[in-house]
Amino acid sequence: MASSGIEEIIDEIEDYIDSCKPATFSQSKITVNRDELESLLSELRSKTPEEIRRYQKIISNKEAILADAHNKADQIIAQAQIQTDQLVSEHQIMQQAYAKANEVVMLATKNAQDMLDKATADANDIRQGAIAYTDELLKNIEIVLTNSMETTQARTETYLNTMQQYLDVVVANRQELNPTPEPTPVVAPAPKPAEKPVNESVEKNPTTESKNEEDDLPSIDIPESFFNKS
Repeated sequence: MASSGIEEIIDEIEDYIDSCKPATFSQSKITVNRDELESLLSELRSKTPEEIRRYQKIISNKEAILADAHNKADQIIAQAQIQTDQLVSEHQIMQQAYAKANEVVMLATKNAQDMLDKATADANDIRQGAIAYTDELLKNIEIVLTNSMETTQARTETYLNTMQQYLDVVVANRQELNPTPEPTPVVAPAPKPAEKPVNESVEKNPTTESKNEEDDLPSIDIPESFFNKS
């Protein structure tokens, strides 16, 4: 940094003092040229106000620069605070949005699960109802078939018994007409149809049991005189 005019003059004064001769019989006193010294001091006085004004200007500029720097620093801090507040606000808004989105997703998932559970329950109810309805139909068919088989078996046995009685009468009449013994034809009994096990829970139709089973048997027209053993 360049030295100021005052400093240069002071340096000149110091150099002048160093160049002066010491006084006789004294180590602390010197002999100076009064005019030259006053000239240097006068120059120093003339330079001092200008230098002081320059330094004052520098100081005032420095203060203005510092004040401007403080203002700019305050503006930067205020702007940073605003941006920070905005970021915090945006972060809070984002958090609220995320929370709302999660709530919507959870609610939609719960509603979908409830709908799925209800649909599954309805499907199970329909399936159980269809099974129960089908079982009821099969039960009624089983009752009808069982009653029909029992009725047919009873009618067949009654018919065979009646035919056996007729056969016995015919054989007895022939023996009376022809005393010579002849081998009696052996009539093999008709095979009985296999009985189907009846479910204990199946009840017989009372209308079927109360019906006279012999009404539907085939009738044979045989004169009553055929059975007289005269």
